[in-house]
Amino acid sequence: MKNFKTFQIALIIIPLIISCSNDDNNNAEALNSIELVQTDTDALLFMLEEEKLARDTYEFLDGQWGINQFANIKKSEQSHMNAIINLLELSNTPYTILPYGEFEDEALQNYYNQFVESGQISLSNALQIGATIEDLDIVDLEEYIDNTTNTSLISVFESLKCGSGNHLRSFVSTIESIGDTYTTQFLTEEAYNQIISGSNEKCNL
Repeated sequence: MKNFKTFQIALIIIPLIISCSNDDNNNAEALNSIELVQTDTDALLFMLEEEKLARDTYEFLDGQWGINQFANIKKSEQSHMNAIINLLELSNTPYTILPYGEFEDEALQNYYNQFVESGQISLSNALQIGATIEDLDIVDLEEYIDNTTNTSLISVFESLKCGSGNHLRSFVSTIESIGDTYTTQFLTEEAYNQIISGSNEKCNL
């Protein structure tokens, strides 16, 4: 009789343990997932390709000129892509990364084609392209930050903007060291000067 009661208790406890275990797994999945509205999803997918534009262009320019900026910053752009991919995967958003030099967005494809053509002409052109890409990146990131309330997206995009500011300063510094100047293409003059006059930051990437 005693053994029967023990068996009955075990039958009750085991399902409870399994149930708690399942609940813990579900809670962990919930904590490690995020929900995005369509505009946030669109922002992430576009910025994934824009960061890819930077990575792919710097990969090409590194092969042409072999200077530290392109060699180092192309790796940083991959980390930017990885940060965006992480959010896409946490939100169960499907995405595609095309081969190097190929883009779904027509405007980004046109930029890449222009950058490759111009960047192989001279080192000066290549550095101007680097500054232009970071200039564009910062403006687009700021726009998406201003138009979302999603804290996960804001946090990642702020980190990417921080990195782009560091990259912009690096390119402009080298441009000036060879006797050239860079004129902002997308940022306002005031915003550009504020970034250039600042110091390199530690970004959370």
